[in-house]
Amino acid sequence: MCLTASPSGSARRPGGRVAVPQRDAAGPRPTSRDVAHAAGVSQATVSLVLGDKWRGRVAEPTAERVRAAARTLGYRPNLAARSLRTGHTRTALLVVPALTNDFFAGVYTGAVEVASAHGFGLVLYPSPTGIAPARDPFASARAALDGVIASSMAVESLAELRAGGLPLVMLDSDASDTATVNFDIADGMRQVARHLLALGHRRIAHVASAVDSWTFAVRARALAGAVAGSGARLVRTERCELSVPGGLAAATRALAGVPGPDAPTALVCDDDLLAAGALKAARRLGLRVPEDVSVTGFDDLALARAVEPELTTLRLPAADMGAAGMRALLAELAERPGPSGPSAASAATPTAASASSAPSAPHDAEAPESEKEGGRETVLPVTLLARASTGPPPTP
Repeated sequence: MCLTASPSGSARRPGGRVAVPQRDAAGPRPTSRDVAHAAGVSQATVSLVLGDKWRGRVAEPTAERVRAAARTLGYRPNLAARSLRTGHTRTALLVVPALTNDFFAGVYTGAVEVASAHGFGLVLYPSPTGIAPARDPFASARAALDGVIASSMAVESLAELRAGGLPLVMLDSDASDTATVNFDIADGMRQVARHLLALGHRRIAHVASAVDSWTFAVRARALAGAVAGSGARLVRTERCELSVPGGLAAATRALAGVPGPDAPTALVCDDDLLAAGALKAARRLGLRVPEDVSVTGFDDLALARAVEPELTTLRLPAADMGAAGMRALLAELAERPGPSGPSAASAATPTAASASSAPSAPHDAEAPESEKEGGRETVLPVTLLARASTGPPPTP
């Protein structure tokens, strides 16, 4: 194949593709100078492209040529040197209460997709104390991180992380003094109530999480408000730990602890785990679902489709929440002066990133955003999925 010479002397294939010499695995580590030579550009251009600062300065074909050369050569920027030079690490921390719930895996997936598109690394940190006070996982958070995203954590539980003044975004929280990303939890619970009321249910019990957090408080208020004035009654609320055994015990109390004429015909559960326990409780009590009692969940975990009957539940797009949280953190970084400011976020706010700089991706779309005192709030919609665990109440 005929090759043409680039201005720097590297060989270029017809059509602009660069013929990059393969790196000898035993040879020295490639440098940015090697990438520049292979791509036929200056070292400054390599720095702009691999530092994700090229948009508006370098043509897209040139940027892709640089990335291709870096991949072929196996070049990786010296992040330690960059950190010393710029004062930031392009690393964010995602704090979650646990890794055993697949919801938080979805949050991480969405966040890391946006982080990668903007040249950031994302460290996942499951708090060993759950939603209780989270210990700083680094000896010096300021030295190791550019910002923190906390998912489903109480505001006061992050006192140590907040004390250092790091940019912080809260997911699924009522924090008033920082940026937040929330699902429209209240609307979701109202959707559940409307679904059951439309089926004809008038006696509803709430299998509620005993976790003291904003999201579960909102669920309780929204359900009570939706039932009040509808002609239906909230006949019982049973609180329990957030687990299948907890749901089993609470649902058993709700179903067996109310006299026959006042027994609930529907169980509204705060989580799919609790709903799975409720299905077991109904079966052990000799009740059919949904012929004798309907059961609803919340979250649309994989479990919701693994049980029989499949759960009517609310889909909370966890990956969308993680993506929106990372975009919100980039916006916080872009607005801050100094090392945590525009250079750390490649001078890209979420709007600029998704509209003009980031590649089109499922989780890089804009979410509704509103202003609140002390910070921005992004609210994501939720969707009711009516499945086989709900139906009309039994006839008297």
